[in-house]
Parts: sequence; structure tokens; C-alpha cells
Amino acid sequence: AMSKSAVKISSDLLSNPLCEQEPGFLEMVTAFDTAMKRMDSFNQEKVKMDIPLKNPFSHPFARFSSVFPSLNMAVKRREQTLQDYKRLQSKVEKYEEKERTGPVLAKLHQ
Repeated sequence: AMSKSAVKISSDLLSNPLCEQEPGFLEMVTAFDTAMKRMDSFNQEKVKMDIPLKNPFSHPFARFSSVFPSLNMAVKRREQTLQDYKRLQSKVEKYEEKERTGPVLAKLHQ
């Protein structure tokens, strides 16, 4: 889906009126469009061949997680920290949307 989106973006750029005005920009966008189409066809071939794209990346991690248990713990801590960050970020956004009164500003600063 990501490569399909990249192809759509490149084709949209190619149809931009600026491409008609600037030959250098047209050349760059054409090269970008060609690269995105090649990437999409490559991804489609991999999907048709039923070769998972993430396997080369996830397999070594699984192998090393048993050798280095601290790696697995670091990943868990990172996920927990990321969840905490998202939770606190949503609180900040909530307080930023409210009316700026004394208690709201104090909680926002906190």
C-alpha cells in the first residue's frame, strides 16, 4: 500500500503545472516517477512470489533476542515509554485546546 501511495504521489507531481514551466523540475519528477513505479513492480513481484519482506529483518532479531536478553528488555522499555509519551501528548493537546485559565495553564506546564 505504501508503494502504491508513492506511485500516486509521483504521478500527481508529474501532472503538476509547474512541470510544464520548469524543465529541470520535470526531469527530476520523471526520474522520481520511474523509480517509484520500479519499486512498486518489485514489491508486487515479491508479494506474488509469497516471500515475506519482513522475514530477513525479523529473523535475526529473534535469533539475537535469546542471546542478548537485555535487547528484548530494551525493546519492552521503549514500547512502554512510547505509550507513556503518547498518553502524555494527548493530555497536553487536550489542555492546549481548553480555555487558558490559571488551573489549565498550571496543568499544561506540569
